[in-house]
Amino acid sequence: MEPRQTGFEAVAQELIEPLRRYLARRTDAATADDVLSETLLVAWRRRDEMPAEPLAWAYAVARNCLANADRTRRRQDRLLVRIWQLARPPEHAPARDDPDPGLARALARLSAADAELMRLWAWEELGPAEIAQVVGMSANAVSIRLHRARRKLKSLLDEQAEGERP
Repeated sequence: MEPRQTGFEAVAQELIEPLRRYLARRTDAATADDVLSETLLVAWRRRDEMPAEPLAWAYAVARNCLANADRTRRRQDRLLVRIWQLARPPEHAPARDDPDPGLARALARLSAADAELMRLWAWEELGPAEIAQVVGMSANAVSIRLHRARRKLKSLLDEQAEGERP
Protein backbone atom coordinates (compact mmCIF):
# COMPACT_ATOMS: atom_id res chain seq x y z
CA MET A 1 0.00 0.00 0.00
CA GLU A 2 1.17 3.46 -0.78
CA PRO A 3 1.56 5.85 2.16
CA ARG A 4 -1.19 8.21 0.92
CA GLN A 5 -3.68 5.32 0.81
CA THR A 6 -2.72 4.12 4.30
CA GLY A 7 -3.00 7.68 5.60
CA PHE A 8 -6.43 8.12 4.03
CA GLU A 9 -7.66 4.83 5.48
CA ALA A 10 -6.70 5.98 8.96
CA VAL A 11 -8.45 9.34 8.49
CA ALA A 12 -11.53 7.64 6.97
CA GLN A 13 -11.80 5.35 10.00
CA GLU A 14 -11.88 8.41 12.25
CA LEU A 15 -14.51 10.14 10.09
CA ILE A 16 -16.98 7.31 9.50
CA GLU A 17 -18.78 7.24 12.85
CA PRO A 18 -19.12 11.03 13.30
CA LEU A 19 -20.36 11.33 9.71
CA ARG A 20 -22.77 8.42 10.20
CA ARG A 21 -24.27 10.12 13.28
CA TYR A 22 -24.41 13.48 11.48
CA LEU A 23 -26.30 11.95 8.55
CA ALA A 24 -28.56 9.74 10.71
CA ARG A 25 -29.89 12.87 12.39
CA ARG A 26 -30.76 14.42 9.03
CA THR A 27 -32.15 11.66 6.80
CA ASP A 28 -33.32 8.05 6.61
CA ALA A 29 -30.89 5.15 7.05
CA ALA A 30 -30.64 4.15 3.39
CA THR A 31 -29.96 7.70 2.24
CA ALA A 32 -27.48 8.16 5.09
CA ASP A 33 -25.53 5.09 3.92
CA ASP A 34 -25.51 6.31 0.32
CA VAL A 35 -24.44 9.82 1.30
CA LEU A 36 -21.72 8.46 3.61
CA SER A 37 -20.31 6.44 0.71
CA GLU A 38 -20.45 9.46 -1.57
CA THR A 39 -18.81 11.63 1.10
CA LEU A 40 -15.93 9.19 1.50
CA LEU A 41 -15.53 8.99 -2.26
CA VAL A 42 -15.30 12.79 -2.50
CA ALA A 43 -12.86 12.80 0.42
CA TRP A 44 -10.68 10.24 -1.38
CA ARG A 45 -10.73 12.22 -4.62
CA ARG A 46 -9.95 15.48 -2.81
CA ARG A 47 -7.58 14.04 -0.19
CA ASP A 48 -4.89 16.53 -1.21
CA GLU A 49 -7.25 19.37 -0.21
CA MET A 50 -8.20 17.77 3.12
CA PRO A 51 -7.05 19.87 6.10
CA ALA A 52 -5.08 18.42 9.01
CA GLU A 53 -8.27 18.41 11.13
CA PRO A 54 -10.70 17.01 8.56
CA LEU A 55 -13.95 16.58 10.52
CA ALA A 56 -15.50 20.00 9.80
CA TRP A 57 -14.39 19.74 6.17
CA ALA A 58 -15.96 16.24 5.96
CA TYR A 59 -19.20 17.59 7.47
CA ALA A 60 -19.29 20.24 4.74
CA VAL A 61 -18.76 17.57 2.08
CA ALA A 62 -21.48 15.40 3.65
CA ARG A 63 -23.84 18.37 3.81
CA ASN A 64 -23.32 19.03 0.08
CA CYS A 65 -23.72 15.35 -0.79
CA LEU A 66 -26.93 15.20 1.26
CA ALA A 67 -28.26 18.29 -0.54
CA ASN A 68 -27.51 16.59 -3.88
CA ALA A 69 -29.31 13.43 -2.73
CA ASP A 70 -32.33 15.50 -1.64
CA ARG A 71 -32.46 17.29 -5.00
CA THR A 72 -32.23 13.97 -6.81
CA ARG A 73 -35.08 12.53 -4.72
CA ARG A 74 -37.27 15.58 -5.39
CA ARG A 75 -36.57 15.34 -9.14
CA GLN A 76 -37.46 11.65 -9.08
CA ASP A 77 -40.68 12.39 -7.17
CA ARG A 78 -41.67 15.07 -9.70
CA LEU A 79 -40.89 12.68 -12.54
CA LEU A 80 -43.02 9.94 -10.97
CA VAL A 81 -45.94 12.36 -10.66
CA ARG A 82 -45.57 13.37 -14.32
CA ILE A 83 -45.38 9.73 -15.43
CA TRP A 84 -48.41 8.87 -13.35
CA GLN A 85 -50.36 11.77 -14.85
CA LEU A 86 -49.41 10.74 -18.37
CA ALA A 87 -49.98 7.03 -17.80
CA ARG A 88 -53.45 7.14 -16.30
CA PRO A 89 -56.24 6.71 -18.83
CA PRO A 90 -58.06 9.81 -19.94
CA GLU A 91 -61.45 10.42 -18.37
CA HIS A 92 -63.25 9.91 -21.70
CA ALA A 93 -61.60 6.56 -22.47
CA PRO A 94 -64.01 3.64 -22.58
CA ALA A 95 -63.56 1.35 -19.62
CA ARG A 96 -62.22 -2.06 -20.56
CA ASP A 97 -65.01 -3.85 -18.71
CA ASP A 98 -67.76 -1.54 -19.96
CA PRO A 99 -67.56 -1.04 -23.74
CA ASP A 100 -70.66 -0.65 -25.85
CA PRO A 101 -72.32 -4.10 -25.69
CA GLY A 102 -72.77 -4.29 -29.46
CA LEU A 103 -69.17 -3.32 -30.05
CA ALA A 104 -68.00 -5.83 -27.46
CA ARG A 105 -69.96 -8.61 -29.21
CA ALA A 106 -68.55 -7.61 -32.61
CA LEU A 107 -64.98 -7.41 -31.29
CA ALA A 108 -65.42 -10.84 -29.70
CA ARG A 109 -66.28 -12.26 -33.12
CA LEU A 110 -63.02 -10.95 -34.63
CA SER A 111 -59.85 -12.98 -34.27
CA ALA A 112 -57.87 -12.10 -31.16
CA ALA A 113 -55.13 -10.52 -33.29
CA ASP A 114 -57.58 -8.39 -35.30
CA ALA A 115 -59.45 -7.30 -32.15
CA GLU A 116 -56.15 -6.19 -30.60
CA LEU A 117 -55.26 -4.22 -33.75
CA MET A 118 -58.64 -2.49 -33.59
CA ARG A 119 -58.27 -1.67 -29.89
CA LEU A 120 -54.77 -0.27 -30.40
CA TRP A 121 -55.99 1.83 -33.31
CA ALA A 122 -59.32 3.05 -31.88
CA TRP A 123 -58.85 3.11 -28.11
CA GLU A 124 -55.13 3.83 -27.82
CA GLU A 125 -55.15 6.05 -30.93
CA LEU A 126 -51.99 4.51 -32.37
CA GLY A 127 -51.06 4.68 -36.03
CA PRO A 128 -49.95 1.67 -38.10
CA ALA A 129 -46.23 2.30 -37.48
CA GLU A 130 -46.77 2.47 -33.71
CA ILE A 131 -49.04 -0.58 -33.73
CA ALA A 132 -46.34 -2.41 -35.69
CA GLN A 133 -43.88 -1.77 -32.86
CA VAL A 134 -46.37 -3.04 -30.29
CA VAL A 135 -47.32 -6.27 -32.09
CA GLY A 136 -44.00 -6.98 -33.80
CA MET A 137 -45.15 -6.74 -37.41
CA SER A 138 -44.22 -4.48 -40.30
CA ALA A 139 -46.18 -1.25 -40.65
CA ASN A 140 -47.35 -2.40 -44.08
CA ALA A 141 -48.72 -5.68 -42.69
CA VAL A 142 -50.48 -3.77 -39.90
CA SER A 143 -52.05 -1.37 -42.41
CA ILE A 144 -53.40 -4.25 -44.49
CA ARG A 145 -54.67 -6.23 -41.49
CA LEU A 146 -56.15 -3.10 -39.92
CA HIS A 147 -58.01 -2.31 -43.15
CA ARG A 148 -59.41 -5.85 -43.27
CA ALA A 149 -60.29 -5.82 -39.57
CA ARG A 150 -62.17 -2.49 -39.96
CA ARG A 151 -64.17 -3.91 -42.87
CA LYS A 152 -64.93 -7.09 -40.92
CA LEU A 153 -65.94 -5.11 -37.80
CA LYS A 154 -68.19 -2.83 -39.86
CA SER A 155 -69.82 -5.87 -41.42
CA LEU A 156 -70.40 -7.45 -37.99
CA LEU A 157 -71.87 -4.21 -36.62
CA ASP A 158 -74.14 -3.88 -39.68
CA GLU A 159 -75.34 -7.48 -39.13
CA GLN A 160 -76.15 -6.69 -35.53
CA ALA A 161 -78.00 -3.53 -36.47
CA GLU A 162 -80.11 -5.39 -39.03
CA GLY A 163 -80.87 -8.14 -36.50
CA GLU A 164 -82.10 -5.55 -33.99
CA ARG A 165 -84.54 -3.90 -36.44
CA PRO A 166 -88.19 -4.87 -36.03
